[in-house]
Amino acid sequence: MSVPLRISDLLARSDLALSVTYDVPPQLLDRTIEAATVSDLPVPGKWLQGGELLMTIGLLLPSDPAACRAYVREVTEGGAACLALGLGQGLPYQEAPAPLVAAAEEAGLPLLTVPDEVPFIAVTKAVFDARADEQREVLHRAFATQRRLTAAAAGDGLRPMLAEWTAATGVGAAVLDPLGRLLATGDRAQHTPPPQARDLVERVAARGLRGSASSTAGGQQLEVQPLGARRLRGLLLLTGRPDDAARSVVPGLVSLLSLELERRHLRDEPERRRRSALLSELLAAEDPAADRARDMLHSVGLTAERVRGVVVEPEGDREAADGAAGEAAAAAAQEMAADLALAIPGGLVRVTGTGPGGTPGGIVEAVVGEDLDVRDVLARFAPHRPAGIGPATAPEAVRVSLRQAAGLLAVSRSAGEPAEARQSQASRLLLDLGDRRTLHGYTDSVLGPLDLADNGEELIATLAAWLETGGAWDATSRRLGVHRHTVRNRLDKAMDLTGRRLDDPDDRFDLWLATRIRRGDAATAGTGGRPAPPPPPTRPGR
Repeated sequence: MSVPLRISDLLARSDLALSVTYDVPPQLLDRTIEAATVSDLPVPGKWLQGGELLMTIGLLLPSDPAACRAYVREVTEGGAACLALGLGQGLPYQEAPAPLVAAAEEAGLPLLTVPDEVPFIAVTKAVFDARADEQREVLHRAFATQRRLTAAAAGDGLRPMLAEWTAATGVGAAVLDPLGRLLATGDRAQHTPPPQARDLVERVAARGLRGSASSTAGGQQLEVQPLGARRLRGLLLLTGRPDDAARSVVPGLVSLLSLELERRHLRDEPERRRRSALLSELLAAEDPAADRARDMLHSVGLTAERVRGVVVEPEGDREAADGAAGEAAAAAAQEMAADLALAIPGGLVRVTGTGPGGTPGGIVEAVVGEDLDVRDVLARFAPHRPAGIGPATAPEAVRVSLRQAAGLLAVSRSAGEPAEARQSQASRLLLDLGDRRTLHGYTDSVLGPLDLADNGEELIATLAAWLETGGAWDATSRRLGVHRHTVRNRLDKAMDLTGRRLDDPDDRFDLWLATRIRRGDAATAGTGGRPAPPPPPTRPGR
């Protein structure tokens, strides 16, 4: 492995015969020489880039101590690594002037002398030859490392590439999923990312494929690079400071790891399909047994006692359901479903055929545990997309939660953020408005025909139970203790009396809200809360 050219290396070259003019501390002689240049300007600082060996014959060099200190300060602030004064016959100086030596020693600037027999071009050539050798060595090591990584990429998984990288560069490397969970590392002893990398990982993950970031935490250099082709598939965390050779290989490492993650994405498609089919099976049963529903969730690792449904509308042209626009919308839905399946414990995600209102490409449905921060996941994998979050329910009632979530898509679309269902929120809001007469009038207009029926209370109770179970016939029949055919007969009669339809969203909302208002009034009557509602209208003659 090559090392950078230092001042001490030039002093060791007998053919250059360079000398120091004062007792220069060793740490100053360890400075790296990046280039060599010649200038006799009295203010050369603006022509320097840093790390230069600046050579001068002192043609315009000041002689008084104050001016010498100003000159040395100009050279130092320009970033020069050291100053070299050419000596010889016909030149202004045959030895270094004392004011210049004193100023250089005071400023900590190494001051060398170049003898008469050594032209400046010889020093310049020596510097550039050494730099060229160094660059060749860097390229050689970079190519060797790239070959090792490419060979490792033909192996099984991410770890061989990370192990080869660490062995070749000494820089730690780990691949994380988009949520910051460790997927693979070059160090078998590492099981979690270092804590100080958490903020950096989250910042890069939030930006997707749009950029990387680095920082120094606890004296340790950290760098995070996004991985993936068109979508974020993972993150590369580098721990340590890569040298020039390693730095030049980082893009190749990112590309190889991205290809491996894309390969994994394709390889995992059958498992995603299996879990999507499992979710469809769970939702197909109108009234699944509690044990069966819980066992299905446990089989994919979703052990939460309560779950909620989540519905997301993917990207796509909502006005064009055919042709290229429809295909693009369908592809976007599948990509979003795959991202959510990776992020959500259990991976129970599916894409339906079409969304509400015939949304092209359908909508994405998911079942998640109650304790999952759904909004964080949506912000990461479905930013700025309409989304509904259903209430937490028992596993066997997750269909109800999904239905409520789907009903919130329009609300989310208008609000510009995910809309979350909260039990009794809408009815409680209206009940708290205080205009009781208006609410009673609304409720009577909806339920009045049932109030006038012989078995009106029975019909309203059946309707309320059916709406609260999300239209589950068996659950309604169990709650009321009657046969499901009786439930159907009562609801058919209720719809005939009210002129409403249960399959019409507007009608269902009116009926649901009216029954909730009635139930809220009944619960507070005689309790010192809201005043009890007036008695329902009675049939004439009774």
